[in-house]
Amino acid sequence: MSTTSRLKLPSFLRRDRKRPSGSLISRLRVIVAFFLVGLVLLGLRLIDLQVVRADTLAETAIQFRSRTYAIPAERGEILDANGHVLAVSRERYNVAVNQHLVESYVRRDEDGAIIGRGAPAAASVLASILDMDEARLAGILHGGETKQSWVYLAKDVSPEVWRQINSYGIPGIEPEQLMRREYPNGRVGASILGFVGEDDEGGRRGQAGIERSMDETLTGVDGSMTVEISRSGAVIPTGRTIEEPAEHGSSVTLTVDVDLQFALDEALERSVSEQGAEWGSAIAIEVGTGRVLALSDTHTFDPENPQAGGSIGSRAIQSPVEPGSSGKLMTFAAAFDQGQVSATSVFPTASVLTMPNGETIRDNEPHPAENLTVAGILAKSYNTGLIQIGDTVPDDVRFDYMQAFGLGQRTGIELPAESPGIFADYSTWGPRERYTTMFGQAYALTTAQLGQMVATIANGGVRTDLHIVDSVTLPDGSVEPTIIDEPARVVTEDTADQMLGIMQAVTENGSTGYYARIDGYNVAGKTGTAQMPDGSGGLTHRVGTFAGVVPADDPQIAIAVVVYNGKGPGYGSETAAPVFGEFGAFAVRHLGISPSPVPLVQYPWSEAELQHSSANGLLSDNGSYRELVDR
Repeated sequence: MSTTSRLKLPSFLRRDRKRPSGSLISRLRVIVAFFLVGLVLLGLRLIDLQVVRADTLAETAIQFRSRTYAIPAERGEILDANGHVLAVSRERYNVAVNQHLVESYVRRDEDGAIIGRGAPAAASVLASILDMDEARLAGILHGGETKQSWVYLAKDVSPEVWRQINSYGIPGIEPEQLMRREYPNGRVGASILGFVGEDDEGGRRGQAGIERSMDETLTGVDGSMTVEISRSGAVIPTGRTIEEPAEHGSSVTLTVDVDLQFALDEALERSVSEQGAEWGSAIAIEVGTGRVLALSDTHTFDPENPQAGGSIGSRAIQSPVEPGSSGKLMTFAAAFDQGQVSATSVFPTASVLTMPNGETIRDNEPHPAENLTVAGILAKSYNTGLIQIGDTVPDDVRFDYMQAFGLGQRTGIELPAESPGIFADYSTWGPRERYTTMFGQAYALTTAQLGQMVATIANGGVRTDLHIVDSVTLPDGSVEPTIIDEPARVVTEDTADQMLGIMQAVTENGSTGYYARIDGYNVAGKTGTAQMPDGSGGLTHRVGTFAGVVPADDPQIAIAVVVYNGKGPGYGSETAAPVFGEFGAFAVRHLGISPSPVPLVQYPWSEAELQHSSANGLLSDNGSYRELVDR
């Protein structure tokens, strides 16, 4: 061969092989750079997760697998003056099932042998306790294709029932604790106590009475229990548990005596029923302190089931009425206090009287004209005599006395929605109103205001605010008594004594308050009857009132009664006075008040009787009889 053959080497062994291009090297460098940046970012991410945010992420994980249960705070008790429970919160339970967990239940007999599993076995145990059909209960426990972690089995069961359920240790059977408000005395004092119900936000708050006005005091702060759970909803035994204890509410002690409350409720309900009246209200007040011993309203609701019907709220403090002749007491008191009259001052009385301004005033029934003493005018309750007495005091002065007695003002009682009544300034009185205001018309007051007014007379002319809350007991046991505003003098002590003297005529034969008598005790009081408009504006309705004190010689209890729209005449002497007599007789015995050691104070009622008695030396220095007379 002319040409010598040569051995070919691989290109990478050849000396003349090509070098890598610059673009390839650049790409490799970029890839390496990205790889290194990724490693750095991954390292930073690991540092962030495992060091910087480790605690936060761990807490988030715990929260994700945590469940928080509320620990209900116990609402404070409401007690009567003697410590008897009027309202209390009882521990109750709702029972639910976690359908994921109940299937793991294994039921064994006494020897440890398996006798059942899952929902059917759990139902066989729980059916009788929950008073449910076993098959139906098994279906609820088992659930459908999609299991739920919380399905209610029963609500409002007692702690005893829950303990019995819990003793079987069935997985997934869980409690929901709550507090149910109970009122051991039923409807007794319901308008005072009120009730607890759901508010707009789904919480439970006081909705009426003391439950409402003292809600902030009675309500505690719920606690909580946080536990870790598995995906199935079971509590992890070794997981973290956080407990915030509940702060219980304070207890409220009332001035009310539950036995007196029951007696006043009974007496009032009986009169309203017998008289066919629409409603009644009454109040009993401890003279000198303003403590409300009992406050009653008819047709009240059941505080444990207010939706069932009944009047919610208290008409005794929310429904003003014209007092009628009971309001005359303020006119008498103003004239006495101004020194214009005495118990034996004489005025002419007739059935009809036209006053200088042209206004004609009539008495309730026709009667012969005669000259009567101030005591006789009160005993007979003649309007025509009363307006002459009232005319001895200027309108602005009399208005000040009426205001000082509490008209147009709230009494201070710790109950919600109290009305101040209806009382216009004397400058707005027309020619007729200046007289009708003298005998209990053209203004309106509540039963509580009427009671406060007569309690002021009984207390030597000094007015005290009413209060129904005696004290608050904090969860630590410390007691905070109610602080009362300073009393205010309305009339002199001498005026109050004169008023109590002439008011004792109310239970004498021939007077209007015979049914208010209490055997062995002197009673001072005044009946009243006022016309009220019906739905058409006609004055066909009547309200009967009675305001009085017992014993009159040493006043201990002031009582006011209102009975609205009784059938027939509806006089206070027939509707309200009997409530005073019945309740007063129980109250003096219950409180251990001694009978009156002195005779009833009696004054001559007519001018002829006054002259005869004076001439024969039958009168004491104050003009009353030395001994009881037979009228």
